[in-house]
This record gives sequence, C-alpha cells and structure tokens, in this order.
Amino acid sequence: MAKKRILFLGETYRADAVTWMNGLKDFGDFEIVTWELQTKNHGFYRFIRILELTKAFLTIKSIVKKFNADMVIAERTTSYGYLAALSGIRPIAIAQQGLTDLWPINSPSYPFKKIIQKYAYEKADLIHAWGNVMANHMQESGVDMNKVMILPKGINLEFFKFNNTENGEIINAIVTRSLHPEYQHDLILKSFAILKQKNIPFNLTIIGDGIELKKLMALAKEFNIEKEVVFTGRIDNHEIPTYLQKSNFYISMPTTEGVSASLFEAMACGCFPIVSDLPGNRHWIQQKVNGILVATENATKLAEELQWAFDNNELTQKAVLANRKFVEENANYETNMKKIAFKYHDLISAKSAAV
Repeated sequence: MAKKRILFLGETYRADAVTWMNGLKDFGDFEIVTWELQTKNHGFYRFIRILELTKAFLTIKSIVKKFNADMVIAERTTSYGYLAALSGIRPIAIAQQGLTDLWPINSPSYPFKKIIQKYAYEKADLIHAWGNVMANHMQESGVDMNKVMILPKGINLEFFKFNNTENGEIINAIVTRSLHPEYQHDLILKSFAILKQKNIPFNLTIIGDGIELKKLMALAKEFNIEKEVVFTGRIDNHEIPTYLQKSNFYISMPTTEGVSASLFEAMACGCFPIVSDLPGNRHWIQQKVNGILVATENATKLAEELQWAFDNNELTQKAVLANRKFVEENANYETNMKKIAFKYHDLISAKSAAV
C-alpha cells in the first residue's frame, strides 16, 4: 500500500517543526513534502514577505497538484494555517504555536490576524493545542472544541537523556531560544552581570541565532561577562542534548509563551528551569517546587532567583528528578506522536469514505 502524503506548511529549520515531521514519518509512515516562505519576517523584509504571501496561494496549489497530497498540516493559525485553509486540500490540521498566535497585541495587523485566524479555525478539520493554555484561547474564540486535540508533540526521551548535574561550585546555565527581542536575552545577560558583581561564579551558554546576536555579544562585552558567556550560534538539533546535559540551570524569559518544547527538553536532561511567569509556563512549573517563575522584564529578580536556586541544591536535585518523571509520563514523543499519526490516518480515511 502506498504511503499517505502530507504537505507541511511551516518553517522547516525550526526544531519544533522537525520533531513534528519526523514523528509522522517514524510513527505514521507518512511521506512529507514541505513549503515555506523564503523572506525574513522583520524590518524592511516584512513588506517583501507580504508580497510573497500574495503569490503563495498559487505556489501551494501547484505543489498540491504535483505531489497529490492526502492532507495538509500547518503551524501557526495566523499565517501558514490560513494558507492551509485556502489550499483546497482536505483534511486540514493546523497547530496554534503561541498562547493565542495573535501577537503582538499592539500591532496594526492585530485585527486582520483575528479575521484570518477565525477563517483557519473554521476550515480546519483538526486543531492542535499543544497545551491547555492554547485550548483556553480557542474556547474563548468560539472554536468547535470537538475539532481540538490537546496534546504536546513531546520530545524524544532516548535522544534527550537525563544527566543529574549537581550545582557544585558554579552555575552552568543554558539558554536555547532564538535570538529575537521577544526572548529577552538582554535581560538574561543583565542578570548574570549582577551575579558577577556579587562574585558568584558562572558559565552561560546561549544557543541559537537571530537578529539580536551582534547586539547581545556587544552587551556581554559591555557588562564585562564576555569571558563567561558562550554564543554557539545555530547548531544541529542533535547537539543540543549534550549542551543541556552539561548544564544545571535552564533560563528562558520570553514575553509570551505557548507550550515550550525547549522547556521539556531541559527538564528531560536534568536542568532546573527558571522561566517567565506566564500562563504557558505556570501549567508545567510549580513555584520553587520543580522550577522558578520570574516576572518578565526584571533582571534583578532573575539574578536573585538564580542565586537562591544555586544555594538550594537539595531542592533543585529533588526537582530535576521529578521533572524527568513528569516528562516521561506527559511528553513522551513516541507515545504522543503515535496518537497524532493515528488521528491523521483516521481523518484521511474519513475523507476517502466521503468521496
């Protein structure tokens, strides 16, 4: 029997997208072809990206015809999800990536995003909410909740193996989020500058690439912490576990958050998480039990909490053991992706039967 074919619309360089597609290949025996916008989504490039979007419909139609896709899946309800809804392929599965995908709220395009998100919701046969916080937004938006699947993709626990790194004599912290303003790496650097002023030893590894890289490298030098901070740039996803396993603290301070696979990866590998106090994180982190929640835009508080966690080794050791167990039970990639793949096959079969 020929493999079922899926057209994936989204940014294929993202680890989150790779996890999704690989899971469908490994556990659903799908064949996948991809399409994504080629223009960057910042500064002057946004105008060119809009022009590219206007042509996207015809491009996708052409791919659909050549590939003979049985289904289309797409990330983000306000961009690729909308294009999937326009594609004409059925069934359609779209995934809300952020808490609402309507970000930033002060953007002139916010009302337009709400309109196209509603259209994508209506046309989709299946809507992925990677966590309850996303499902809450969908319910408030009037989505038919019978179409919503609340389940994280999970992470590969054979890949992200546990390594219990005690606090010891030094803070070995890691950040694995893209270098974009919304992730507030500058705030993280400020907090470590405060720790240096207090003579608290640390190493900070910042993984990833983005438009903030040069600015952040300059800030590290300005704060006199350039010797303690390593910027790796973008690395292969297969290298990330090694860095996580050498670290004892995971730091993430975005201004908005949905369900973070990066957080699950850090918890799986034995890093104690210190993250933004946002609804998306509160669902997984209990304050000073299995991690620490810190108000966004507060470098001083982040430094204080880092110091507190470093001084409370017994609590952090108990937490990392509990976090590994939690991820095994709730975010197992193999278990969750099998459920998702089965659902896709079910949708495809239902469509075939209706024809």
